[in-house]
Amino acid sequence: MLLLKFGGTSVGSAESIREVCKILKSYKEEGKRCGIVVSAMSGVTNKLIAMGQKASVGDEHYLTLLKEVEELHFSAIRELLLVSAQSPMLAQVKRLLNELEDLLRGISMLRELSLRSLDTVQSFGERMSSAIIAQYLTQEGVPAIQLDARTVVKTNRSFGYAKVDFLKTNANIVRYFEDTKEYPVITGFIGSTEEGETTTLGRGGSDYSAAIFGAALDAESIEIWTDVDGVMTADPRVVKDAFTLSQISYEEAMEMSHFGAKVIYPPTLQPAFQKKIPLYIKNTFNPSFIGTRISVETGHNDLPVKGISSIKDIALLTLKGSGMVGVSGVSSRLFGALAKEDISVVLITQASSEHSITFAVAPEFASKAQTIVNQEFIGEISAGKIDAIEAERDLSVIAIIGENMKATPGIAAAKFSALGKNGINVRAIAQGSSELNISAVIPQRDVAKAVNALHEAFFLSNKMTLNVFMLGWGLIGSTLLKQIKEQAQYLQEEQGLKINVVGVANTSKMYFDENGIDLSLSKEEVLAAGESSDTLKFIERVKALNLPNSVFVDCTAGKDAVERYKDILSESISICTPNKLANSGPLRVYKELQQVAAYRKVKFMYETNVGAGLPVISPLNDLKNSGDRILKIEGILSGTLSYIFNSYKLGTSFAQIVKDAKEKGFTEPDPRDDLSGTDVARKILILAREAGFDIEPEEIEVENILPQECVDAPTVEEFLTALTNNEHVFEERMVAAAEDGKVLRFVASLEDGKAKVGLKAVAEDHPFYHLSGSDNMVVFTTRRYCSEPLVVKGPGAGAEVTAAGVFAEIITIGNYLTHAQ
Repeated sequence: MLLLKFGGTSVGSAESIREVCKILKSYKEEGKRCGIVVSAMSGVTNKLIAMGQKASVGDEHYLTLLKEVEELHFSAIRELLLVSAQSPMLAQVKRLLNELEDLLRGISMLRELSLRSLDTVQSFGERMSSAIIAQYLTQEGVPAIQLDARTVVKTNRSFGYAKVDFLKTNANIVRYFEDTKEYPVITGFIGSTEEGETTTLGRGGSDYSAAIFGAALDAESIEIWTDVDGVMTADPRVVKDAFTLSQISYEEAMEMSHFGAKVIYPPTLQPAFQKKIPLYIKNTFNPSFIGTRISVETGHNDLPVKGISSIKDIALLTLKGSGMVGVSGVSSRLFGALAKEDISVVLITQASSEHSITFAVAPEFASKAQTIVNQEFIGEISAGKIDAIEAERDLSVIAIIGENMKATPGIAAAKFSALGKNGINVRAIAQGSSELNISAVIPQRDVAKAVNALHEAFFLSNKMTLNVFMLGWGLIGSTLLKQIKEQAQYLQEEQGLKINVVGVANTSKMYFDENGIDLSLSKEEVLAAGESSDTLKFIERVKALNLPNSVFVDCTAGKDAVERYKDILSESISICTPNKLANSGPLRVYKELQQVAAYRKVKFMYETNVGAGLPVISPLNDLKNSGDRILKIEGILSGTLSYIFNSYKLGTSFAQIVKDAKEKGFTEPDPRDDLSGTDVARKILILAREAGFDIEPEEIEVENILPQECVDAPTVEEFLTALTNNEHVFEERMVAAAEDGKVLRFVASLEDGKAKVGLKAVAEDHPFYHLSGSDNMVVFTTRRYCSEPLVVKGPGAGAEVTAAGVFAEIITIGNYLTHAQ
């Protein structure tokens, strides 16, 4: 004997019912005897409830809903049954609908909807669906008969959530099945009292009906057929990578169902658990899939955690005070008072000091619970021994569940590390001694983020999805996206890292796609579907999406985004950027961003601030962290100025070299922006701060190498003319250097805590002497690298190397988050 239950979506249309018939035919062919429990057609129960509610207030729109329900069932009859069989079934269903209409009219006249009346109203869904399905199965060669469960399932008079009298019910079921050879199509969800009054078994009642019948008949198994492939590791609507578990234990299933797993309902499991009958969760629309087996064995010994579930909306209450310490009976009084008022407690945790007890309840009971508890402890509260209890709302419980957790050390650490790295604050923690469940109370807004972070930590431990938001889709941004696209397959296959570009923006448009932007599309194609760009709105959208493992990439050169770096980091979103403004502004801002990043346990990365693709900051930090002491830093930190002065030799024209560099695109549109040394000053300032020196921007000594006539020129063209007119100024310095066997280099230096930028003549024994092209170079003189300084040399400018530097930082953040979990 098998007991099969088909839910509302499985019998929601004629096409769905045909799928049900195919499944039952296959069992008939295998010679298996089946009992079939069915729900109302999809959506019908909700409409029946709405009808009752509308009728109770005199709203005649209940008749419109009644007509919709009639049409749904009549349509199914016409599609499924032969013409000769349609009239009798239409008449049978119409009689039920007439009975329902009479009941609703009475409710409307009395303006009262009792739980007893509502149970009767709700029963019509199953009574109609089971009649149609039984007739269709018989027509298709599966001899079936409708069984109104009210004739065998006997309950008490607790309407809305009736308790089953198992002694009488089991005897009735066994007797019925002994006398019938057909396949009974049983109305789920309903029963009746000894007096014949219709009752319902509460939420998930059809599953419960299947378990009741299965246990009474000692069935081989109970199969719950629904519209998903089984019990999944997490809600697939929230976690795209969730997958089906082939086997879990009764205890795991109970825990998962308690914490919101939608495909199973706690009371369903009780009769099966007692009889050790395995349950299967299967998909009506994918019947060949094995589904999930729920039994004594846990299975999946390689998975310490089986599922991640949540209760989305709870309220947290805390009773605390010194008057609780060492006083017996406080817990008994607290939970006894709640129990008297039928308030169910979802979660409990208590401080070992006995100073406080925290518990969670459904939010609709929070105010009532406050009143009850404050009244219970009014004496202690008045005496100041216990504080008046208050409720925190907009919270959720998230739980990791699995029997194998008790044999695996580090599970709790992994859970809270994953939450912490994503900035999810834990308000309370509870764990049973069985170690089957570790629960945490978190802000409701973070549920989706938390579930995804935990799922990645426990089920995709060798994989990581980074959600990237890029502001500034110019040359560097375009190059970065190109590099990400080209390396995507390699990173996923070799490093388990998926870079999901969720948001992009340039100065005119911004676009978001939570599933990931197609990087094979051009900038124009992507932004065509976007909206007007606004930096503040872009950042607010990044925060509002609240995705796990988020990285904000600022490829702009302006200050709009920089001014909001603190807000971004405070949301536990990592930042990487080639934009130097944040780190070269006031020292207070620099330190504040470092502190926020450290506190929120996220990365603030800016290697490209100094050397573009050339690693300069990371070697400096490695030296400092290893205990070395920085004595001196010298650097050629501008690719533009490196090119200009590397090219300036005897027989050349300085003005012409500057003109050539401008024509090649090496300089800013106005070369004075490069020659002023401002950009180089920012870079040495950042290096000084990274080396541990507290320096403000105005403390940098910057040599002005341009004659005043060049500085004052109103246009770029006039500047270039003035530069030609002042050729002698640069020639004199170059010749003087050459006479001493030296060459001119534009150098930034840091020594004794003082930084300066300017033109310097260097001899042949200096590393800068042989520099060529537009390469950058940084020379670190330290306590360990004293006689032979550490030299870092390479390309210091260009979209390719800068984008590559940003890309490397994104990968570093991914590795950091992976190892953190």
